[in-house]
Amino acid sequence: MLNNFKEKKVFHSPDKPLLFSVFALIVLGLIFLSSASSVVAYVKYGSTYHLFANQLWISLAGLGIFWLVYRIDYQIWRKYAFFFLLASCFLLALVFIPGLASNWGTSNSWINVFGFSLQPSEFVKIFFLLYLAAFIESRKNELANWRAGFGPFLVVLGVIGLMMLLQPDMGTLIIISLTSLAVYFVGGGKLWHIVLILLVALLLIFVMVQIKPYQKERFACVFSQNRDSQGKCYQLEQSLIAVGSGGVIGRGLGQSRQKFLYLPEAYGDSIFAVIAEEIGFIFSLVFIALYVFLFLRLMQVAKTAPDLFGKLIAVGIGLWLIIQAFVNIGGVIGAIPMTGVPLPFASQGGSSLLAVLIALGVAANISRQTVHQRE
Repeated sequence: MLNNFKEKKVFHSPDKPLLFSVFALIVLGLIFLSSASSVVAYVKYGSTYHLFANQLWISLAGLGIFWLVYRIDYQIWRKYAFFFLLASCFLLALVFIPGLASNWGTSNSWINVFGFSLQPSEFVKIFFLLYLAAFIESRKNELANWRAGFGPFLVVLGVIGLMMLLQPDMGTLIIISLTSLAVYFVGGGKLWHIVLILLVALLLIFVMVQIKPYQKERFACVFSQNRDSQGKCYQLEQSLIAVGSGGVIGRGLGQSRQKFLYLPEAYGDSIFAVIAEEIGFIFSLVFIALYVFLFLRLMQVAKTAPDLFGKLIAVGIGLWLIIQAFVNIGGVIGAIPMTGVPLPFASQGGSSLLAVLIALGVAANISRQTVHQRE
C-alpha cells in the first residue's frame, strides 16, 4: 500500500562554496561600482553614491528573489517550458513597440516601464535556457533526428537569434547561442550539428560586419594597427590606458583617474578597466578567479544533478556567466571587439543582476538535490 504513495523528496544543504562565491561577487561588485560610478554620479545627480545606492537596493531585492527561487523545487519549471519560450519571444518583441522602446547607442535593446529602464534580453537568457533544458530532456533520444530533434532546436534558436539581430544585440546573441549549443551537445546532440551552426554563424557575422559600419569599426579597433584612438576607438583606447596604469598592484581602491570622465561607461561595460586600474594585475586575476570558481561549482552541481533537466540548467548557467564575463573582459583589454555586455555582478544595471540572481537561485535549488550528498 505504501508503494501507492509518491516517494517524498529529500533535500539537503545547498552547495556552500557556490553560495560563498555568489555572495563574494555581489559584495565585490558593489565595492567596485561604488568607486567606478562616483564621479559620474556626482556630475549627473549631485551625489557621489547615487548609482551605488540604486545598485545596492537592486542587489537586496535580487537576493530576496534569489531566496524565493532557491526555495522552489527546480523541477516545477519543467511544466512551464513552453511558457518560457513564449515569454522569451514576447520580451524580445517589446523593444520594437513605439513608446515603450528605448534606444541606447546603436542598439534597441531597452524598454521604459514606469520610468525604469529594463533590458528584456537579460531575462531571456534564463527563460530560454529553462525551455531548452526541458526540450532537450524530452527528446534526448531523438536529437540526431532532423525532424524531431535538431530541426526544432534550430528553428527556436533561429527565431530567438533573428529577434536579437534585429535589435541588434550581438553580445547577448553570442552568449545565448554559445550557451545553447553547449547545452545541446551535453544533452546528447551531435558535434557536427554544432560545427554546422557555428560555420553559418561565422558567415552571418561576416555579413553583419560588412553591412553595419559600427560593427566593422569595432573589429577594426581590435585588429587594425592604425586605429582611430580619438574617434571610434576612443573607448577601447581609454580602457587600455586604465588597465595599463594599474600595473601589478594598482593605484589603490578609489584612486582611478580614468573614471574622471575620460573612460566612457566607466561604471557599465568598461568597469573592469577601472577595477584593473585600481587593484592591479594580481588582484584582478584573483577577482577573475572568483568567476572561474563559480563556474566550477556550477559544473560540480551539474555533474551530481539528480536528472538531465537539472544538469543542463546548471551547465547552461555556468557557461552563460563565464562566457559573459570573458566577453566583457576580452572587449575591455582589446582581445575581442567590444560587444556592450555587462560584467556580471559588477556593471551597473538592474536587469542583468536580477536575471543572474534568478538563475543562480535555480542552480542553488538543484544543489540541494544533488545525488552525492544524499544520506
